[in-house]
Amino acid sequence: MTKAALRKIYKEKRELISPLEKSKLTDLLLINFQKIQLPFIRCVHTYMAMHSKNEIDTQQITRYLKFRNPGLIICVPKINITTLQMENIIYTEDTGMIINNFGIEEPLTGDKINAGHIDLVLTPLLTFDKKGFRVGFGKGFYDKFFTQCRSDVIKTGLSFFEPTEIIEDTNQFDIPLNYCVTPKNIYKF
Repeated sequence: MTKAALRKIYKEKRELISPLEKSKLTDLLLINFQKIQLPFIRCVHTYMAMHSKNEIDTQQITRYLKFRNPGLIICVPKINITTLQMENIIYTEDTGMIINNFGIEEPLTGDKINAGHIDLVLTPLLTFDKKGFRVGFGKGFYDKFFTQCRSDVIKTGLSFFEPTEIIEDTNQFDIPLNYCVTPKNIYKF
């Protein structure tokens, strides 16, 4: 299927997940995430979940990573509307947040961190295929962002659903994930 067709299907599927089911699936995701043999992580980039779109919340995973990696720096994206690129802003519990033009929570201000310092990227998606390619919301922010990261950055997707066989219309700008974690499985690409 094409990205557009998959985007429509998986937006609808995600909307149908009840709060109770979402809580259970998120717990199962964390259990599987903990099974990945990660190196020491100094800096993780994570998205801020869009709760209105029933997106996977990464808070449990970042808490686990902080426990496992003392001194961990967490950064979150801030969209530069002029360049349509993401800036990486260091995030703490005291970071002031706003809702941007895309309906995504992001830091009002904060210290930037260079993409080259990031070891792990928790990557949002609607679905993914068996080759590690993902379908997001179609703006290409993460594929552009991945080109700024080190070649060894660990790109990890999180999905409530198992992969589709293939995304038919991937292109040279699409960058595959290294892992995708679901409530049932861990996929390594």
